[in-house]
Amino acid sequence: MKKYYVYRTIRSRALIFGLTVPLFALQMLAIIGSLIAAIFSFNWILFLVSTLANGALYIILIKLAQGAQSLKIGKVFPKMISNKKITAYDPHNEL
Repeated sequence: MKKYYVYRTIRSRALIFGLTVPLFALQMLAIIGSLIAAIFSFNWILFLVSTLANGALYIILIKLAQGAQSLKIGKVFPKMISNKKITAYDPHNEL
């Protein structure tokens, strides 16, 4: 019988258009902000400049995503999750 294991770090390796989820969210915020600015200003030059700026931001974020291993500071999830009640008088408590 085949055994399956739980893959807990799938969110840290998930990619959308080659970017990790936080970098993709930053890119989407930049695109939405530039579109709002272009819509309310009715200026073609601003539209072209924002398109070029978003393209440059995408290229920079792709370069950051390729070297993302050096950006990791600490672990996101603990090694073990327990429902055990933690008390101050527990001699076996390892905090």
